[in-house]
Amino acid sequence: MTSIRARVAGLAAAAVMAVAGQASAQTAGPDTVGAIRARGQLICGVAINSAGFALPDSRGEMRGLDADTCRAVAAAIFGDATKVRFLPNTTVQRFPMLQSGEIDMLARNTTWTMARETQLGLAFAGINFYDGQGFMVRKTSGVTSARQLDGATVCVQPGTTTELNLTDYFRTNNMRFTPVVIENVEEIRSAFISGRCDAYTNDASSLASFRATQQNPDDFLLLPELISKEPLGPVVRKGDWRFFDIVRWTLFAQIAAEELGVTSANVEELARTSTNPDIQRLLGRTGDLGQSMGVANDWVVKIIRQVGNYGEMYERNITPIGIPRGVNRLWRDGGQQYAPPIR
Repeated sequence: MTSIRARVAGLAAAAVMAVAGQASAQTAGPDTVGAIRARGQLICGVAINSAGFALPDSRGEMRGLDADTCRAVAAAIFGDATKVRFLPNTTVQRFPMLQSGEIDMLARNTTWTMARETQLGLAFAGINFYDGQGFMVRKTSGVTSARQLDGATVCVQPGTTTELNLTDYFRTNNMRFTPVVIENVEEIRSAFISGRCDAYTNDASSLASFRATQQNPDDFLLLPELISKEPLGPVVRKGDWRFFDIVRWTLFAQIAAEELGVTSANVEELARTSTNPDIQRLLGRTGDLGQSMGVANDWVVKIIRQVGNYGEMYERNITPIGIPRGVNRLWRDGGQQYAPPIR
């Protein structure tokens, strides 16, 4: 009997050790956060000259929704939103730069797709902008619908979901087109303005961003059709789930803050005085949610104080380029922005 009990106990102990070993193997991996802290700054990849998302202002400071997404992550890690270096990149450069470790994360009008997660070793941490692909034409063309583009030349960037969607749309609608494929965003926009192509296709937000920077924005027309779903958001390398958690929950914390009425103007007061249990947990008054990710418990206070909640980011960066909040409203307001419970 004793022998049987000893054997059972031994098997149980071995099982526990095996599970522990598996858990250790699952958590082992690169320490991106450690590397960021040792370096003293987050390196974040952003788009080149994308008004509303990532565009240097007159003082050379990067401004935009994606730039602020990077700043929020820096605030979570360091408590200081200024500890970030921005590396602008093209659609062709972006994934190799992330895969090679040249940048820590990517926040640059990048569409979340299955293939990018299953084939490129990347993980999307959330959606900071719901978008869709559209077309822009010159008003003098007389074109008012994408269905009138049969036989048109269309400017498009290579290596993007945009290029695939364009081909699918014309094939589905039995229409012909001639692509003008140019990698550099400034060159492709110049080609469109100069008349090398009849239409320019990209995410509708990117088209609106481009139009907003023109001397005569009313010379250009965004056609009404959206031909795809383009959920855009921050991307990290697979394998370092600690860093993934920080990037993901930073975005969710900003959305949750807007839901709860926590803003850059009142976050300090609410952190001291609020009796709302959800706000207390969000701002680190109760629980150890920050410590569970390896950051300070008041990480959200630092994010909101320095960068703002999601609504503040949108109002500051996207509203001025003429894009209504639309589907990017909070879920309770008829939109799709929704944060899982922070508890």
